[in-house]
Amino acid sequence: MPIVAQSTETTDWVSRFADEVIEASERRAPGKPVVVASGLSPSGPIHLGNLREVMTPHLVADEIRRRGYQVRHLISWDDYDRYRKVPAGVPGVDETWSEHIGKPLTSVPAPKGSPHANWAEHFKAAMAASLTELGVEYDGISQTAQYTSGVYREQILHAMKHRADIDAVLAQYRTKPKTGPKQSQKPLDEAELEAAEGSGAAAEDDGSSGSAGYFPYKPYCGNCEKDLTTVTSYDDDTTELTYTCSACGFSETVRLEEFNRGKLVWKVDWPMRWAYEGVVFEPSGVDHSSPGSSFQVGGQIVGIFGGEQPIGPMYAFVGISGMAKMSSSRGGVPTPADALQIMEPQLLRWLYARRRPNQSFKIAFDQEIQRLYDEWDKLDAKVADGTALPADAAAHSRAVRTAAGELPRTPRPLPYRTLASVADITAGHADQALRILSELDPDQPLGSLDEARPRYDKAEAWINTHVPADQRTIVREEPDADLLKSLDDRGRESVRLLLDGLADHWSLDGLTHLVYGVPKVQAGFSADATPKELPAEIKTAQRAFFALLYHLLVGRDTGPRLPTLLLAVGQDRVRRLLGE
Repeated sequence: MPIVAQSTETTDWVSRFADEVIEASERRAPGKPVVVASGLSPSGPIHLGNLREVMTPHLVADEIRRRGYQVRHLISWDDYDRYRKVPAGVPGVDETWSEHIGKPLTSVPAPKGSPHANWAEHFKAAMAASLTELGVEYDGISQTAQYTSGVYREQILHAMKHRADIDAVLAQYRTKPKTGPKQSQKPLDEAELEAAEGSGAAAEDDGSSGSAGYFPYKPYCGNCEKDLTTVTSYDDDTTELTYTCSACGFSETVRLEEFNRGKLVWKVDWPMRWAYEGVVFEPSGVDHSSPGSSFQVGGQIVGIFGGEQPIGPMYAFVGISGMAKMSSSRGGVPTPADALQIMEPQLLRWLYARRRPNQSFKIAFDQEIQRLYDEWDKLDAKVADGTALPADAAAHSRAVRTAAGELPRTPRPLPYRTLASVADITAGHADQALRILSELDPDQPLGSLDEARPRYDKAEAWINTHVPADQRTIVREEPDADLLKSLDDRGRESVRLLLDGLADHWSLDGLTHLVYGVPKVQAGFSADATPKELPAEIKTAQRAFFALLYHLLVGRDTGPRLPTLLLAVGQDRVRRLLGE
C-alpha cells in the first residue's frame, strides 16, 4: 500500500508537486508506475543549469518513491539531435569539427584523446558519473537507439499521416505568414540555425519544407549524414518518401515504414514522446516555456498522438558566482563534475532542493562556497537537535538521502573553511594536515585524514583550482626583523600576551578565545567580555592586532582565520616568527 507523506514535509515544493503528480498519474494510468522525465542533449559539456532539468523531477520522483509508489524517471539522451556548432573551449576539439555540423551527435567523432565512441557518448559519460555520485536513479534512453531501431516507426507514420493537423497547430505560432495554400518555410540553413539557437521558439526549424507541403519528419542524408534535407514527396499509402540534400546534392526515395535514418522535428518529437512514454511530469526551462515555445505548442500536438501534456513547471536559470547565465552551446561552463570536485553531493543536492523551480540561484566556485558550507553545517546541527523548520528539514532530508538510503558522508565534517585553510597552508602535505587537524580539538583528536574525507579532499581541490596564486598563503621562512623592531610598546605587549597564552590555549577554540581576547585585556577588560560589554573601539583594536599578526606570519594584511593559521604554522615556528 502506498504510504502517506509525513506532515513535516508537506510545506515544501517537492511534496506539493508529488501530490499533484500522484493524482494525475492515478487518473491517467491507474495501477501503472508514475512516469517523470528529463531530456539532456550531449551537444557539449552538460552544465549545472542542465542539472536542474534532472534534479527537479528526481526530487519529485524520490518523494513519490518514499511514499511507496513505483516510479520511472526517464532521462532521454537527445543524442540523435543535429550537431549545431563547435563549442568553444572543449579540449581536444578544433575547427575541423565544423565539417560534422548537421550530423547526428552520435555520428560526430569524440574529442581527441577521449576513450568514447563518439561525441555524444563522451559528454553523456561525464554526466552519468555525476548523477551516480548524486544518487539519482533513472532509466536512460538513447534517442539514437530509439530512432535507428524503429521503435518510433508507428509514431512517425502517424505524424506524417496527420501532418496537416500538426501544420495547423504550428502555423499559429510562425512569425512569417503563408502567402499561398502550399507554401511553407524552407529548411533553415546553417546561418539561420546558428541564429536560432537561444533566440526563442519562433526561429526553430519546425519541419516546414518547400512546394510539396509540410512534413514533420527530417531524414539524415544517406550520403553525407547531414540533416540539410527537404522532403519533396510522400505517399501515405506506400510510405514512399523522396528527399534531397542541399549540402551534397544527394537524393533518394525510401519506404518510410522501413527507413530508420531520420527523426521527427523537435516540436513534434517531444510531444510524441510524452504520449509514447506516458509522461506525467517533466519540467522545462524558461526558453521552452514562453508563448509559442516547444512546451506550449507540444501541449496541443500531444493530443494528435493520443496523449496528454505533462505537469511541467518552468525552472529558472542557475548561475555561478561572478558569471552570467550559462549556455550549453559554449565550452568552459561549470559542469556537475566541476561542482562535485569541490563540494560534497549533499551540498549540491541541497542547493537544488531548497529553491522552488521558478527561483533562480547561484552555485559558488569562489569564496562564497565557505559561507554556503557554514549555512549547511548550521542546518545540519538544527536538524540533529530538532529545531529546524519543517521546510528546511525536508530540504535537508532530500539532500542527505534518497528512497534507496543515505548518501555516503564525511565521518567528521569539520568546517569547510578550516579544511580549506589547512589545505592551503600545508600545500599537499598530508602528514602536516593531519597534525593540524588533530590539534583542533585535543579532547577528540582526528586519528586519520580519512575521517575528514571526502570533505577535506573537496576543500583541497577548491584551494588548488579556484583560489588564485596571489591569494594563496605562504608562511614566512624568517622573522620580519624590521617590523618587529618598529613595534611600539602597545604592539610589543600584544605580541607578548599572545605568546604567553599559546601553550594553554593550543586548540582551535582556545586560540580563538586568545586572539580575540588580547585586545580586550590590553584595554582593561576581561578576555571573556562579550561584545555588548565592550566599547566599539575594541573591534578596531582587534582588526589592527590581526593585521599585525598576519604581517608577521605571512607578510600580508589578511589570510586564513588566525586560529587555524597558528595551528598550521605550529607553536615553535609561531614563537620564532613573533620574535621570541
